[in-house]
Amino acid sequence: MNDVVNAVLLTEVFVTLFVIMDPPGTIPVFLSLTSGRSPATIRKAAWQAVAVSFFVVTVFAFFGQGILRYMHISIPALQGAGGLLLLLVALELLTGNEKEPTATQDVNIALVPLGTPLLAGPGAIVAVMLFVQRVDSVATFVAVALGVVLVHVALWLAMRFSVNILKVIRESGVLLVTRIAGLLLSAIAVQMVADSVRAFVNGEG
Repeated sequence: MNDVVNAVLLTEVFVTLFVIMDPPGTIPVFLSLTSGRSPATIRKAAWQAVAVSFFVVTVFAFFGQGILRYMHISIPALQGAGGLLLLLVALELLTGNEKEPTATQDVNIALVPLGTPLLAGPGAIVAVMLFVQRVDSVATFVAVALGVVLVHVALWLAMRFSVNILKVIRESGVLLVTRIAGLLLSAIAVQMVADSVRAFVNGEG
């Protein structure tokens, strides 16, 4: 299998992005932003948000380095900024102070804030760009691409069946998952900042 796909890298990509993009954690936010809308509209918003997220992540995966060079921004700088922003999000998840903008009927919430920055935020963008740097063969390319696709499939499933999922795990279950995700996200954020500082100290920034 490693001749076709790097299983270790695939697992690392999927787990990292799953924790950062947090499909279970999008359920309460998605439900609040789509409240009062028809089931057809909710289903449409689910796939549109995932499509926007996938587009943004893919663009930065292929052209992120060029965009950063043009704007004279280094990977460690973006990584540090993404880490700090992720830390703020993680603290909100841990303390229960999440504040999402209220959706109105004439606003396509699938684009903003769902597609970006909720799903395709700085953490996911930086993580994908760093994984792309490790692509040196067909197996590693397939691993990174497949990992990104699988995470977006998980995101779509979470939002598409959010009402059914909420009935199963209930609000207390969502709260528990959100707190655990906040803890893991804070650890990832601190690690990103630490790696950024280390890169600057080593003269890589």
